[in-house]
Amino acid sequence: MKMYKLIGPDGKTYLSETPGLYGGYNGKEKIYGALDCPSALNWIAKGYYVDRRVFFKDEKDALLAGFRPCAVCLRKKYLKWKADPEGYKESILKTKDIEKSL
Repeated sequence: MKMYKLIGPDGKTYLSETPGLYGGYNGKEKIYGALDCPSALNWIAKGYYVDRRVFFKDEKDALLAGFRPCAVCLRKKYLKWKADPEGYKESILKTKDIEKSL
């Protein structure tokens, strides 16, 4: 069985049978985005980024681990985050908690 290395909400790596929905860059910027993000794919094609590439089960885990939305592939989310980082994080966490209770 294939296992995937993901980053949890505590920022620590764990193995999962399910691949992550988001990819990210664990550098100074700590960015997460779509797995097919054109910006990330461009950097990967140039040979950068790969050694610091991380994956997340969902957006909630990415935010809790201290990452921010990508300005390219998650533009609307990035603009909301940029205007109010804590407010954006709280809104996502509340949404995810509501989804769990349904």
